Amino acid sequence: MAYQTTNPFTGEVLKTFPDATDAEVSQAIEHAHAAFLAWRETAFTERARVMRNAASLLRQDVDTFAAILTTEMGKLLSEAKAEVELSAQIFDYYAANAENLLADEILPVAHPAEGEARVTHEPLGVLLCIEPWNFPYYQIARIIAPQLSAGNTMLLKHASNVPQSAEAFETLMKAAGLPEGAFKNLFATRSQIEFILNDPRVQGVALTGSEAAGSVVAAQAGKALKKSTLELGGADAFVVLADADLQKTVDWAVFGRHWNGGQVCVSSKRMIIVDEIYDAFLDLYRQGVAALVAGDPFDPQTTLAPLSSQGAANEVKEKIAEAVKLGAKAEAVGPAAPDRGAFVQPTILTEVGDDNPARHWEFFGPVSMLFRAKDEADAIRIANDSPFGLGGSVFTSDPAHGAEVARKISTGMVFVNHPTMVKADLPFGGVRRSGYGRELIGLGIKEFVNHKLIDVVDIDAPF
Repeated sequence: MAYQTTNPFTGEVLKTFPDATDAEVSQAIEHAHAAFLAWRETAFTERARVMRNAASLLRQDVDTFAAILTTEMGKLLSEAKAEVELSAQIFDYYAANAENLLADEILPVAHPAEGEARVTHEPLGVLLCIEPWNFPYYQIARIIAPQLSAGNTMLLKHASNVPQSAEAFETLMKAAGLPEGAFKNLFATRSQIEFILNDPRVQGVALTGSEAAGSVVAAQAGKALKKSTLELGGADAFVVLADADLQKTVDWAVFGRHWNGGQVCVSSKRMIIVDEIYDAFLDLYRQGVAALVAGDPFDPQTTLAPLSSQGAANEVKEKIAEAVKLGAKAEAVGPAAPDRGAFVQPTILTEVGDDNPARHWEFFGPVSMLFRAKDEADAIRIANDSPFGLGGSVFTSDPAHGAEVARKISTGMVFVNHPTMVKADLPFGGVRRSGYGRELIGLGIKEFVNHKLIDVVDIDAPF
């Protein structure tokens, strides 16, 4: 595993970083534990000050932070700036809300003689977070902002192709006033992850990534009796009912599938359209996709970014070819993708039959699967015919009915008249092969705390 920055648009290797040594990993754990012993006693007001500082520093230097994202993983510069702002909003959210979210809960007692029972929420200790490359800052912010606010300390193992993004966040947190050792980036190897999880001072792991990585890390954490949360893949259904506003729905479909180059776990990968409007939807969708402009992600005219690496682009192309071999129909849409850069030609897959395993794959790029549903009930059936259960959407002119349909879709999140989105004040997470646990708001901050019962009982109370 080589930690290096390779520009996905030019293919140029810009910077390489050495793997962490075992001694450096051991030292990082030691420092993180020492920092925890002090940080857990730090007042919420001080923790909030650090979070607000981090948010402020991100906004003050948004151009520099965003340029790193675009250089390392090819994200459109406008989307990179939006990610910087989203990360700042997450820090602000916990600065404002962490203390209330973790306030003691007084429990009702049956009789006054039983005294007072309460549940406190106390930090566990050192946590490991393993994060992917598609949102290099957001993925870090959504775990460290709540967990540092709760009083835990953090070790980061980031994706190998975004090392400068990882370093930038470590520098950010130091500048924000976080104590030394409370957040440390490690260019760790896969074998060192198990070493970290086996250390008794490390209390848990949060992973966002592939199913394969999640399975391995969850097994390692389970063997060490450590808590884990997993945010894995997704193949979000984008359900279009007969009464949907067709043009606005298509506009959201094009955006929902192609933002961040289509490399989003909650992008709209499976579009399920009821029969009576399917053909009209397909025609408009084809036009919308064809209007995308592939090119330099630093160019404001570009609306379709390259993929994160040439290897990622090659993998998507191979999956398209395999889906066709298994019976699907592939239509390349729009002008030919540039020869330069890790681009994949936008592709629409249709006729992906019930017996085609490709209908259950996650295409991590500008590939759309369109399904014709006989009616609303059939659309719900197709939406739930997936090993994943992350997000989803329902489009209709009747929002109340849309909410009823949303209840029948088996995922962690469903949006009515909007693609699945991420915000600082909304929970995030899924079910089945999309993982377990939740991130953000009060659900996220309570994933790695000890919910301790303290029961003060009158000494003369009966047993």
